Amino acid sequence: MSNTRIAIPMASVSPFPVLCSNPVSAKSTRSLDALCGGDADLQALVARGKRLIDKGIPVLILGETGTGKEYLSRALHAYSARRNGNWVAVNCASIPESLAESELFGYCKGAFSGALPGGMKGKVQQADGGTLFLDEIGDMPFALQTRLLRVLSEREVMPLGAAHPVRVDVQLICATHQDLQTLVAQGRFREDLYYRIAGGVLRLPSLRSRSDCRQLILQMIADELDLPAADDSHLAPLALQRMLAYSWPGNLRQLHAVIRYCCAVMNGSRIEVDDLPEELMLTQTPLPLASVSCVMPQAVAANIAAGDTVADERSRVIDALLGSRWNISAAARQLGMCRASLYRKLRQLQIPHVRDQTMPAYAA
Repeated sequence: MSNTRIAIPMASVSPFPVLCSNPVSAKSTRSLDALCGGDADLQALVARGKRLIDKGIPVLILGETGTGKEYLSRALHAYSARRNGNWVAVNCASIPESLAESELFGYCKGAFSGALPGGMKGKVQQADGGTLFLDEIGDMPFALQTRLLRVLSEREVMPLGAAHPVRVDVQLICATHQDLQTLVAQGRFREDLYYRIAGGVLRLPSLRSRSDCRQLILQMIADELDLPAADDSHLAPLALQRMLAYSWPGNLRQLHAVIRYCCAVMNGSRIEVDDLPEELMLTQTPLPLASVSCVMPQAVAANIAAGDTVADERSRVIDALLGSRWNISAAARQLGMCRASLYRKLRQLQIPHVRDQTMPAYAA
């Protein structure tokens, strides 16, 4: 393997579905090592990815939404021996099921009414000699999973209307935020396909679990302000405290958006607490750990320490409301917060109060 380090643009972290085909340029990019930051777990993950990428082993990237799965896929491709080939991304959740087969496998001239006169190469063929990235593969239609399994097994693709299969050579990288083993148990994902794509599993950590969150925040500020490096002088202590206390349900994608917002609205050269977006302004200033157990039930304190996802937090709040028959005072005591904080939490989690006409009926 070459030791040349080629990297990827920050712009590849996008909240939108991606359908593209292009070699990854080395200009204005960061190295794969830059993904590691100061987090030991992420450093070990990237090191494992480097060992896998040129061994012909399919790679499965797991992680919550916004943790940088596409970013890591691009970086692995750019580091690999296939770097001069195409990196082709397909968001399996964004293609209509009726078009998915032709998009992936292509078609020949006259294959169906409305087909392009010269036919079309599918995404698999476009990635020949390079890397095929199947994002959100857990959302792939079940019928299409059977055809994909054959492509991976036989290393050939049969375009619609073709008389003979076409040989392909691709490095496969898949990604999903879902638990594929659960989907297999539910009969929604093929077990044989799971074992085919999960040759090497890389699980990206959530932002709230990363030990280098402060360093990452400052680095993003430096990038946005085009500085050699950012330090505490660019971020007010209270603003930093609120950022570190926030659970970041959108992970790196959300953090990047927040930093861009703050840098756009700040006055002067420092981000103040008033420059933070609304969701961070609603975050209560964290108490010292020693005092948490004095004001919160033990179970609630444990949940906060573990870092609830938005779905977990929403479920916990709804359970407390149902258990107290929507009595705000009783629910707030159960959750270990004051009434005002619970009302803010209801707005933040978009849970209507019982007095709202449009309140959905939550099942107990």
